Amino acid sequence: MSAATPMIDGLRAIVGYDYVLGGANSRFASDASRLRARGERARAVVCPGSPAEVASVVSWCYAHDIPMTPRGGGTGLAGGAVAVNGEVVVSMDRLNQVRSFDPLLWRIHVDAGLSTRTLRRVARENGLVFPPDPGAADQSQIGGNIATNAGGPHAFKYGSTGSWVTGLEVVLPPGDLVNLGGPNRKDVASYDLKKLVIGSEGTLGIVTGAWLRLIPAPESSAVVLAFYPSVETGLHAVHRVLGTGEPVAALEYLDEPTLRITKGSFPGPMPDSPGFLVAAELDGSSAEVARMVPEVRQALDEEGASHVTTLQAQSGISALWRWRDGVSGTVSAHHNGKVSADICVPLDMLAAAINQVSEISARHHLAACTWGHAGDGNIHANFLVDLDDTSMVARSELALADLFAVTRGLGGSITGEHGIGWLKRKYLVSHLEPAVYAAHLAIKYAFDPKNLMNPGKKV
Repeated sequence: MSAATPMIDGLRAIVGYDYVLGGANSRFASDASRLRARGERARAVVCPGSPAEVASVVSWCYAHDIPMTPRGGGTGLAGGAVAVNGEVVVSMDRLNQVRSFDPLLWRIHVDAGLSTRTLRRVARENGLVFPPDPGAADQSQIGGNIATNAGGPHAFKYGSTGSWVTGLEVVLPPGDLVNLGGPNRKDVASYDLKKLVIGSEGTLGIVTGAWLRLIPAPESSAVVLAFYPSVETGLHAVHRVLGTGEPVAALEYLDEPTLRITKGSFPGPMPDSPGFLVAAELDGSSAEVARMVPEVRQALDEEGASHVTTLQAQSGISALWRWRDGVSGTVSAHHNGKVSADICVPLDMLAAAINQVSEISARHHLAACTWGHAGDGNIHANFLVDLDDTSMVARSELALADLFAVTRGLGGSITGEHGIGWLKRKYLVSHLEPAVYAAHLAIKYAFDPKNLMNPGKKV
């Protein structure tokens, strides 16, 4: 009898024989960062079928000093949902239902394992929208989005996932199923523990359900695209758009190396030598969009702008966002992989940060490209590597360290929406002031005194 058998038997007694899988199951061994478990693999993968079963799993593991890694759809880019040191993976796959939906009250109550795409479809079918739009919507789950406070292009106008959460159902150590907030839109009766859990990456507890706000779907939308000869001219255009005061829904950019790699799938004309692309999406009533388009287009159509295009047909807008959603995968395939960081800097530091990525990559003999949410100062910096080439991977790690040092110097953050996870864990202590980092540790151990909830991640 192996040493693991009593643990497997204990977990199967809670969730059933078929819902405890071996730790080598490849589906749970990595995330979108392509980080894989090193050293020990996961001890097991357990798939609870209810919040009560999640609570029982946490209680059993906590009593037996077994660490746990909560997991949603595995679309994270920081290794936050990967069991790197022999944890039990607690999968939310089976908790995938809409619990209640009140379209007239603009609210919905869902399981943590519901996919982003399903939530957005249910809302849209009833004339509503859940505005946060992190990538990989078919695979990403609401609980994972909450755990990382995931963003996306439309966070510029609407905010990240946490802005739309009014209540959470959470399992806290040592196995207590609790509610933090609920359907109320206002509640200042106690410390806002809900906001502590949002973005905590499974290190404080496991989200099993959520109350979410919705809003009426915009009647109309349009996208204005413009290409520029340089980073500086493109970002001057971004500043002009901001200066209009118009409530732009999304304000995106892609740099020249990214455009060169993805040009073949771009759904429209592109200059032979694309330098820098800015895309501004507008939404609202038909009258509002019609009023905003000329002003935003004028702001973009200066300083050597070329191929200035306005997309107003939904088919064209959808094709553009499909292309944009696929950029990361296309870039990754170009070199058999990439090492990425989603830094965030003040808007006036955005050009300096983008140019620093080029300088750092040249210093470490790597190719690099960037794209991101220009309106938020959120840069997706990518060092292109063959992940099977240990020398390239090692140089990319040095490049990341340089990038994070530059980011601190620019007054920025080492992550805007992807989280710390495992891949950035060693950088947070130098990013924060000592007293602030100590406060993070105090919060962690107040919730999780045994350090069994996703240990080694976040802090």
